[in-house]
Amino acid sequence: MQFHHNGYVSEDPRIKPAAGTGIDRPVDLPDTMDVLIVGAGPAGIITAAQLSQFPDVHTRIIDRRPHRLQIGQADGIQSRTVETFQAFGFAESITAEAYRITETTFWNPDPQNPKHIIRTDRTPDDASGVSEFPHLVVNQARVIDYFADFARNSSARIEPDYGWDFETLVIEDEGEYPVKVTVTGTGENNQGQSREVRAKYVVGADGARSGVRRSIGATLSGDKANHAWGVMDTLALTDFPDVRTKSAIHSSNGSILLIPREGGQLFRLYVDLGEVAEDDNGKVRQTSLDEIIQRARAILQPYTLDVKNVAWHSVYEVGHRLTDRFDDVPLEEIGMRDPRVFIAGDACHTHSAKAGQGMNVSMQDGFNLAWKLGYVLSGRSPQSLLSTYSAERKVIAKDLIDFDKKWSSLMAAKPEELEGEEGVAEFYVRTAEFPAGFMTEYQPSELTAVNEFQHLATGFPVGKRFKSAEVMRLGDNNPVHLGHHHRADGRYRIYVFADQAAAGAVSAVAKLSDWLLDSEDSPLRRFTPAGADIDSIFDVKVIYRQDYTTINLNDAPAVFRPHCGQFGLMDYQKVYTALEGNSIFAQRGIADEGAIVIVRPDMYVANILPLQATDQLRDFFTPVLREQR
Repeated sequence: MQFHHNGYVSEDPRIKPAAGTGIDRPVDLPDTMDVLIVGAGPAGIITAAQLSQFPDVHTRIIDRRPHRLQIGQADGIQSRTVETFQAFGFAESITAEAYRITETTFWNPDPQNPKHIIRTDRTPDDASGVSEFPHLVVNQARVIDYFADFARNSSARIEPDYGWDFETLVIEDEGEYPVKVTVTGTGENNQGQSREVRAKYVVGADGARSGVRRSIGATLSGDKANHAWGVMDTLALTDFPDVRTKSAIHSSNGSILLIPREGGQLFRLYVDLGEVAEDDNGKVRQTSLDEIIQRARAILQPYTLDVKNVAWHSVYEVGHRLTDRFDDVPLEEIGMRDPRVFIAGDACHTHSAKAGQGMNVSMQDGFNLAWKLGYVLSGRSPQSLLSTYSAERKVIAKDLIDFDKKWSSLMAAKPEELEGEEGVAEFYVRTAEFPAGFMTEYQPSELTAVNEFQHLATGFPVGKRFKSAEVMRLGDNNPVHLGHHHRADGRYRIYVFADQAAAGAVSAVAKLSDWLLDSEDSPLRRFTPAGADIDSIFDVKVIYRQDYTTINLNDAPAVFRPHCGQFGLMDYQKVYTALEGNSIFAQRGIADEGAIVIVRPDMYVANILPLQATDQLRDFFTPVLREQR
């Protein structure tokens, strides 16, 4: 973390000075705003947190609750999400209070006594080393708290406006704020009060029964629910030996997915309630807590379960539904106009809770959308950029639902139905990268290039998230993870992996540096606003192959030693070298001739180019960014 570039800071450096709309921010919900986010759940709060990095964009977030969420239903945090937490600066803090999943055990009927269960398998949570980040379990409310703190401490000073419920919206053809929204007060001081506010854009993160989705005419479609589960967070005495280990349990009496919770004693049970009759009409959702407990006891035999306290419980039916679109543009009008209203999270896709995907995918929806809204509203990009949100995220949601259908069917299957077929343990191992959150791969578009030069960096697949590796930071001789310096600050990253030439030589890296600083075609020259730091839009770093002891920091070209802040101080965190015996060049398949790796603000690889490909580098950003000179 660097924070003295504008003068000495003695207080918490995570609290940024107020700027832009954060200065004298209205306490009460105003009549007009740039972005109105409906719903302060995971999808909405990460949208607000990312938009807080654009202080000139006036963002408000409303929630029908009169106060912060206190008990959240979601709890599974996949590794990709923790990687995202790192970008927002709180991965270490939330990991300290979370439960960490290191392995999963699998229990099935004992062949000698089918009424009892025995442990039949166990598998590491990340056997292939897909991420350096853990798989966590932590209350959804705490996740929201961390993002809310980030947004509140950012220069825009964004805080949720609690106690306002969305009613409806209308998109008008003209005016600076074309989306007219009606809201109703639900708080102690505004109960029943109806108001009309206007926004340039609206984001509906208001759950599976989304009013925003209804207002834009988007529809959910998919499989009808046919299986029910009871879920409870419980404090109990039990002799089940894996109560503090994630466990998938199949018995002759049904199935349980056991998830240990944070805090040392709390654990969650997803208890199989069986198939739902066609004419049930929701009666299964009235299943009592006592019945859920009794079913759990029957499934866990010969082990006992003495429930002392239940913090939360619910009953849900498994259904898999997806909207036809993620914005207000009808399918037949795509490409004819730009969207004004977006939906994210459960408003777009619903599925079972047992795969631990809902909150995670919802947050990636918000991360994807928010930086694009920030770019458009701050004048960095054309409005057409916003059409990429629905195009990119709908595909990902479809992949999620396909995965969850298979996972849910395996969890609900009776042991005898799985004989000779792929079981839960085998499926879990085979698909490990998906539930970890790393299978997302954006297809070629104006934001993501075709993989013409993928051979130059085979370990950074174009369209997938940038997979970090350790390097040596030359400025202070500290080994660090390169990707951990990718902050959610709205900047593009340009990583320059050097060729075989030594630092200080007249090399391809040196020529690229000169072009980036001096050429009229350079994206740094074209797209950096006048008067802004040279790295305010593009964070450009170099990684050399040589041992750090053979390189002087001043050997690196000037573009990797930028001067920033009011005093023009040098940034010492742009020059890196490979670690001896653990080279990032070998780990990520960097070719001898080196490579340029471009990474989007939401941490996905956008393009790979040769070091000499300045024309392609120029052309790549031309349709995405607006000239600022």
